[in-house]
Amino acid sequence: METIVSIKPLLAVLVSLLVVPILVSSRAPNVREAWTFVAAAAKFLIVASMVPTILNGAEIVYTVAEVIPGVAIKFRVDALGMLFALVSSSLWIVTSAYSIGYMRKLKEHSQTRYFCFFAFALSATIGVAFSANLLTLYLFYEMLSLATYPLVTHHQDPEARSSGRKYLLYIVGTSIGFVLPAMLIAYNLAGTLEFGRQGFLAGTGSKPLMALLLVLLVFGFAKAAIMPLHSWLPAAMVAPTPVSALLHAVAVVKVGVFSVVRVLTGVFGTEQLLALNFSPFILLAASVTILVGSFIALSQDNLKRLLAFSTIAQLSYIVLGVGLLSPKGMTGGMLHIAMHAFGKITLFFCAGAIFVATGKKNISEMTGIGRRMPVTMAAFFIASLSIIGLPPCGGFISKWYLVLGSLEAHQMPILFVLLFSSLLNAAYFMPFVYKAFFCAPHEAMFKNTVEEAPMFCVVPLVITALISIILLFYPQPFFRLASMMVQAITGT
Repeated sequence: METIVSIKPLLAVLVSLLVVPILVSSRAPNVREAWTFVAAAAKFLIVASMVPTILNGAEIVYTVAEVIPGVAIKFRVDALGMLFALVSSSLWIVTSAYSIGYMRKLKEHSQTRYFCFFAFALSATIGVAFSANLLTLYLFYEMLSLATYPLVTHHQDPEARSSGRKYLLYIVGTSIGFVLPAMLIAYNLAGTLEFGRQGFLAGTGSKPLMALLLVLLVFGFAKAAIMPLHSWLPAAMVAPTPVSALLHAVAVVKVGVFSVVRVLTGVFGTEQLLALNFSPFILLAASVTILVGSFIALSQDNLKRLLAFSTIAQLSYIVLGVGLLSPKGMTGGMLHIAMHAFGKITLFFCAGAIFVATGKKNISEMTGIGRRMPVTMAAFFIASLSIIGLPPCGGFISKWYLVLGSLEAHQMPILFVLLFSSLLNAAYFMPFVYKAFFCAPHEAMFKNTVEEAPMFCVVPLVITALISIILLFYPQPFFRLASMMVQAITGT
């Protein structure tokens, strides 16, 4: 494979950091938000400029500095990293627009701080996507944890502070307590932390030691919200809705599952996972999270909490797909990174728009709201279809490949989990959609009037809902990037 040395990966990471001093010094909201858009557009264009190189089968690398022998702070852009970076950089643009409508309408305090830490978070996210080794990934993973803490605790009330402490305890506690020791053991065994196509730990230790490292690394990256290390995520719902969208669709949780995928494919390797028969453990952890998360979502009245537990379940589809260790299953899992992101961010945008327009947070208070906010609820319906895995949305493709992957791996129990969990998805989304459009409203405020949220809230959710539909008919380049990565890992 051709390797091209380029500073572009570093620039993609730095561009949003470089705009932070301007955001801090700017007193005018219009100037601050304009520079946020400039940084977001620049980041996306830098990422997009590397796509043709990756699609042509090459990789882009850039070494910043060697830290210890055999380990450097280094970037490598491959197909999987490019898929994740495309999703996160493109969605930062629409999330920035949404943030303007949401934060201004509610007259939120400390908006400059909010936009600054948003920029830090996106730098860390791209850093994780382009990490060439476990050390670089770990450093940016921790940077993301610290950058998102002020966003989670934005309201600065007792509930926000309590949730922030829980967030740090789970996220930073597991990374220091689990990932750091595992990284030291792995370096001692292999003499490197560089991600390899067959895994840099292949053939380096006994089965019990490999099993210990797998547990430490899979659960240590707790942003993946694999049960039982998941409760930080619903607690983080105290944050403003744009932060929830960032946490649950773009950055934090996707960084978690992306890190787990890197561990499975670049640290251990699919051949070693098959040889050591570790697949059942991965599939069991993911299946339990999918089913339990979906059942808990059924009982939620608070819309954001429902979406939080839905996210917990949906994230494990990605881990499940890669854990199947079949080409189609891994393709479906990696593709679900993109498909879920566009669907779930739309749902959070809709939840925020409803709150901005009506002040309502609970589903029981939203009966008939489709009459007042038809555009928002139509987008919610479209995004729900994508999360369930139904046409005409892109989520159908990723779930289709997950189903094919379970058949390819001869895993009938996993096929049941996929199909049954999709029914559960429908069970917690469709009744809300039905009541929103077809049931008489409880309150006069929902009658005979159409009153949507501000334009900056509505336009982003319409865009992401439309993209969810477009991804069914034109899933490129995400599908091709996922396929290329699977081919590189499996050699097929």
